[in-house]
Amino acid sequence: MLRRIRQSPYTAYIALFFGIICIGFSAIFVKIANVPGSVSSFYRLFIAALAIIPLWIYRGMKIPSSGDIWLIFGGALFFAFDLFLWNTAILLTSAATATLLANNAPIWLGLISLVVLRQKLPRKFWVGLLIAIVGLNILVGIEAWRTMNFNRGDLLSLAAGFFYATYLLFTLDSRKRVDTVTFMTFSVVFMVILLFFTNLFLGNPFFGFSAKTWLALVGLGLIAHFLGWISINFALGHLAGTNVSVTLLSQTIITAILAIIILGETISFNQIAGGALILTGVYVVNRKNSKG
Repeated sequence: MLRRIRQSPYTAYIALFFGIICIGFSAIFVKIANVPGSVSSFYRLFIAALAIIPLWIYRGMKIPSSGDIWLIFGGALFFAFDLFLWNTAILLTSAATATLLANNAPIWLGLISLVVLRQKLPRKFWVGLLIAIVGLNILVGIEAWRTMNFNRGDLLSLAAGFFYATYLLFTLDSRKRVDTVTFMTFSVVFMVILLFFTNLFLGNPFFGFSAKTWLALVGLGLIAHFLGWISINFALGHLAGTNVSVTLLSQTIITAILAIIILGETISFNQIAGGALILTGVYVVNRKNSKG
């Protein structure tokens, strides 16, 4: 009976929806914590590690091959950059905008594949890219382009999306061979070490925070990272990857709604129109198309 429930596509969709809600809280927790981006990134991963390592031990402590370990480490390096930049960006712009702009990874993924891997891209990619660029121009605003005075948070969010795309490229093969719990355990541990030394180098504090900040950091680690990504990775094992990647874009909507309710943020017309076009562009890039 339990096995049939786990294999049911409805269970996978429920897990996906739950995971999206969890990661939708990410930017909210970062805003509430209000500590340097590298610090909130460190505690997000450190707390997630405390939750996932016992699960990894319970499941038999599988060790990836040396080749996969190097791939996971390389991916962890880029993912750590992604979190560092994105968590910093959230403090400099709205939670909704930072989340929206950081979700441009599929666009970056296509451009990296074109320039670095010399892959021929389908027509849908260029259509999606054009739509996303129009949306980006609307969201950022004509005045910003005229004066070249861009919001630093917006630029960091865009850069975060680039590093997340690089992380995906690095770990694509290893994720086919390494199970979810083992992959997440090694990836998280590597990132904890990287961000620990990053914070030491930057001279950022690890302690002395308010109770409100600690609660937000615990929520970031347990809800946004551990529960969110365990659920999404479960869904990835039962649903088409393209469907999941497109559905994940709804994270921006969840975050925008939560930001209005919890943080009291407002959404401008430019954000709505530009955001809708960016999401449409990313959807077009992800969309299956038998004609290529």
